[in-house]
Amino acid sequence: GGMWNRAVAGLPPGWRGFAPHFPGFGGTPPGAGSLDAFAGDVLACLDAAGVNRFVAVGMSMGGYTAFRLAERASGRVAGLVLCDTRAAPDAPEARARRTAQALATRRDGIGGLADAMVPGLLSQETRRLRPQVEAAVRAMIAAADPEGVARALEALRDRPDSTPLLAGLRMPVLAVVGQSDALSPPDEVRRMAAAIPGSRLEVLPGAGHLPVLETPDTFQAVLHAF
Repeated sequence: GGMWNRAVAGLPPGWRGFAPHFPGFGGTPPGAGSLDAFAGDVLACLDAAGVNRFVAVGMSMGGYTAFRLAERASGRVAGLVLCDTRAAPDAPEARARRTAQALATRRDGIGGLADAMVPGLLSQETRRLRPQVEAAVRAMIAAADPEGVARALEALRDRPDSTPLLAGLRMPVLAVVGQSDALSPPDEVRRMAAAIPGSRLEVLPGAGHLPVLETPDTFQAVLHAF
């Protein structure tokens, strides 16, 4: 949740922001290890704060969780921001890679996970010009609970296909993607957005998979406009 601190602090007047940690991250214990469980945790956080209607903003794994929120609590979701995420499930090779990463994380700890993941998470421009962003991402990865990471990887591997939901989404939807995102490429996010009635698409130059950290001012501008 800490990656959203700046975005939450910079919300326009009249908006309240919540950035709950997923289980196993931000010092929280590992949870059940499914996206439905993650969505349940988000709803519990909002219930405890007395929030009924909300805009769900999800990046990467958060986007997959936002789809679960839209399916489970559609009457409460006033809008969706789907950032650097996709509706389709993992292909077989991606599922196998997540299984191997989960096994390695349980066996060896977080260890080299940052070295394996950072090149795909950040654009080359970010790594070259904004080294503090890479340092922050590496620190977040290092601080995560190994079992929580393993369960998150398995939740990503086992996530359902959200493609059938797209045509039925009736709330306003904004799709955002970093121009240099290698994990959820712009063309894939563009196809997802095209399948959602009335959605908007924003492609952010200079960003990879984590624009909320890589290009925070641009990200906040498109979020506030939405």
